Amino acid sequence: MENEKIDDALTYRIIGCAMKVHATLGNGFQEVIYQRALAIEMRKNELHFARELEMPLYYDSMRIGTRRVDFLVEKSIMVELKAVKILEDVHLAQGLNYLVAYKLDKGLLLNFGARSLEIKRLRHPKNKMPNTISS
Repeated sequence: MENEKIDDALTYRIIGCAMKVHATLGNGFQEVIYQRALAIEMRKNELHFARELEMPLYYDSMRIGTRRVDFLVEKSIMVELKAVKILEDVHLAQGLNYLVAYKLDKGLLLNFGARSLEIKRLRHPKNKMPNTISS
């Protein structure tokens, strides 16, 4: 339960950074611009992260490739960025698949492409709580 509170506080801090970036830049830029700005904002807020971290993907305990996660924050929260007008089911499925592949419990899907920042909180599908919560 204590780890849950720490993770929630961490996701709120990440979301706060994302909101500042979106409020400053608005929508309409390429994803990489938001990645760079979010990295600056998270550093200012003393969040430890890896950006574009190449992580292995496994199938049946065998490595089948790699995928770069946009951000891995505090070694526990995956953050996937998008810069699209509308988040689609495929984006959500991608985020959930990454949680499974990376063996992480929580993640955030952040869309900077809409007029307002879109936030989807992701949970590993095997957790007992609902998979996503829209913010």
